[in-house]
Amino acid sequence: MTAETDMMKLYSARILALAAEIPHVGRLDQPDGTARKRSPLCGSTVTVDLTTQNGLIADFAHDVKACALGQAAASVVAQAVIGLDRATVQRGRDELAAMLKDSGPVPTAPFDGLAVLEPARDYKNRHASIMLGFDATLAALDDAQITA
Repeated sequence: MTAETDMMKLYSARILALAAEIPHVGRLDQPDGTARKRSPLCGSTVTVDLTTQNGLIADFAHDVKACALGQAAASVVAQAVIGLDRATVQRGRDELAAMLKDSGPVPTAPFDGLAVLEPARDYKNRHASIMLGFDATLAALDDAQITA
């Protein structure tokens, strides 16, 4: 398989569709927590604003400046996070990291849409960008706890 064929496989139509249809794009006016995470390797960034209620994410918005893989991952995260607690978000992050780094199984629901990123396992230089959506969300949850 050529490098060009590998790249075509990596940037599948589903990944590109997720990247093009990112939900909850923007910023919240009065977030309980905010965090910005950056991948030092590629410069991708994700900024997350969120509000919480009774320990759950009540509202969520993000600004995603990343490659198509990072955008696709952030899209799946954004589709799922409203109504979740920190432990569930952390579980999704841990499962994604295991899938990418340890050839683990795809993440379970509600993050099972991240299965589309399985081909990225072989592209370690893309892993940090793929993880940004989760990392920024968890950091924003931590920030919400500090300011609450």
